[in-house]
Amino acid sequence: MTLVLNFDLGTGGVRAGVYDVEGRVMLSLSEASYDTTYPRAGWAEQQAEDWWAAVLTAGREAIARCGSNEIAAVCVATTASSVVVCDKESRPLYPAILWMDCRASEEARATETVKHPVMDYSGGGDAAEWLVPKAMWLSANEPAIFEKADVICEALDFINFRLCGEWSGSRMNAACKWNYDSKNGSFVPEIYDALGISRLQQKLPQRIIPVGDVIGNLQPGIADALGISGQAIVVQGGIDAHIGMLGAGTVAAGGMLIIGGTSVVHLTHLNEQSDVSGFWGPYPNALVDGLWLVEAGQVSAGSILNWFSQKLFGLDEQGHTDLIKKASNASGGGSGLLTLDYWMGNRTPYRDADLRGAVLGLSLGHDRADLYASAVDSIALGSANVVAVLEQRGVNVERIVVAGGICKNPLWLQATVDALQRSVHVAYDDNLSLVGTAVCSAHALGLFPDLITASEACAAPTKEMLPDAQRSKRYRETMELYRNATESLTPVLHALSARQRAGAER
Repeated sequence: MTLVLNFDLGTGGVRAGVYDVEGRVMLSLSEASYDTTYPRAGWAEQQAEDWWAAVLTAGREAIARCGSNEIAAVCVATTASSVVVCDKESRPLYPAILWMDCRASEEARATETVKHPVMDYSGGGDAAEWLVPKAMWLSANEPAIFEKADVICEALDFINFRLCGEWSGSRMNAACKWNYDSKNGSFVPEIYDALGISRLQQKLPQRIIPVGDVIGNLQPGIADALGISGQAIVVQGGIDAHIGMLGAGTVAAGGMLIIGGTSVVHLTHLNEQSDVSGFWGPYPNALVDGLWLVEAGQVSAGSILNWFSQKLFGLDEQGHTDLIKKASNASGGGSGLLTLDYWMGNRTPYRDADLRGAVLGLSLGHDRADLYASAVDSIALGSANVVAVLEQRGVNVERIVVAGGICKNPLWLQATVDALQRSVHVAYDDNLSLVGTAVCSAHALGLFPDLITASEACAAPTKEMLPDAQRSKRYRETMELYRNATESLTPVLHALSARQRAGAER
């Protein structure tokens, strides 16, 4: 029995799990939460020290529950880009800028002016969510902090430093979020120079390590704090959803993983570079050598449903469950409502951080269930639009695995399958990122020759789910309205987003 400890740092908290990589079973799970603050419209911040405290709490509990403290490896997956600004000893100098924070939308647009072959990997520009635009924002708006910082890094890098005392970056994060040349294995200083942040390169972790390779040894004091005996290695992980591909067994080209949670992420691989304009990628060697990763998704998804149920309607967890049941009997499309799912902008295929949410067709006859059902419809349509446009770009999608918090919301799950108009395989185990990090550790420990073999051996089980023909027909008809409304309202939504920013800055 070979045990590994895995962490998945999500938006609301960290999950820790102890996995037996020989028995291929999760032995224990534990969670610890942390808070998010929204100091201005479009901003989202957390405290890096809260992450670390949660890691220690959840890790200790997971090890205590599994019945053994003999851990061979530790691996971490986190949200990205959740950016930490700190000194070389990892003491934070500024609140961590969360992945969903879109304050750097203007900086993101500026990256589209840089002409370089590596920029083609990200479709010719960066997203406001990524580290580089956020670093540009810091340099322009908090220059003293930017200059004082020894390190500007991902949440992943911060946690890995605390674990093993060495600064390193994941090749996945570097490829997908830093404009790193993952084909040739090098930074591209001329990109940072062109963006006016020449000093960023020296502030980034310099040692870039492929997913599934060893970073170093777990520090003895941290092993004691977690309750681990012996010497464990620390293995390089990556972005939570992307690492989930290893847990889903969707690494080979033709497979797609859709993870629905706070946001929705769509991930697939290509065998070679091709034009996927409107999306992020394809990135060479980001997850595994020899494949090109395409990244798509929606910034707001489950967060919209929680916003309606908790913030707008004031419901607790049971009230939300009851609302889902009631909304299942309603029909967002049949009620005459059309919602656009852009609460925090659009990730793909419009790549527009300044789009905002909208509810159209309201009347005094509508109620909570109608609003909620229409919101579910909008998220499902957004997912289907992503897949449809990818296929228009020539991307072959043969098998889809759906996972994440969406599996706990039967209305959202069925709506997504209906909108996709095809069968999908549902991974009801919502720990794909934890399984994926276990796959990384299994490879690092030499139990499998490569990540793909390890993934195929350890992938979580799935259950096929079929669309309802009548509901699929309704979504097919509504998709045209969804796209037309997006195009027509874009100037209005941009103007309202600008007013939001101006009002926050006054």
